[in-house]
Amino acid sequence: MNIYTIVLVLHIISAIGVCIGISVLLLGVALLRRAQGVEQVRTTLTFVTTAFPIAGFNMLLLLAAGFYLALTAWSLGTSWIAVTLISLLLMIALGAGLVGPRMRAIVMSTRESPDGSLPSQLAACIHDPLLFTVLLIQAVLLLGIVFLMTTKPGLASSIITMVVALVLGLALGLLVSRPRRTRGLESAAHTDRTREPVG
Repeated sequence: MNIYTIVLVLHIISAIGVCIGISVLLLGVALLRRAQGVEQVRTTLTFVTTAFPIAGFNMLLLLAAGFYLALTAWSLGTSWIAVTLISLLLMIALGAGLVGPRMRAIVMSTRESPDGSLPSQLAACIHDPLLFTVLLIQAVLLLGIVFLMTTKPGLASSIITMVVALVLGLALGLLVSRPRRTRGLESAAHTDRTREPVG
């Protein structure tokens, strides 16, 4: 077994690891959005936070192995490889710039919240439509990347594939997030009103 074969296996394993990490995040955020109390949020967060090191490590490994394979067997100028690398960098940027800060805000708000029903500030963080939308975009982009790695299309087809994946992820995110967000915030607002002292 040569180095190329080992790196190729690592490349495949890391792609599976990224899939697992994003899937855990999606499931975790979906559970958070269904939580009725702070205790449920705390329990779910212990599950969700395990996905960050999984997704982060495997994303870096996927990128590093991809660079090696591209330089040894292909070329960074190959159309589908260039589009794939740009898409991976976009996924990393979305995770670091949009998902990470919002998850940290949920964790901090949960630490500051007493047990009981969700306060409006924590509910607003959980039901932020951008959080679930970006995760869905990352998931669909990853499917697009797998398609490119499998079929190795030309430049035009590669770009079209990833644009379609981006638009599809955005559309799914908007479709899924808006109704749930409205119901969640209304419930939290009602909880806050019931907590207000009378008199």
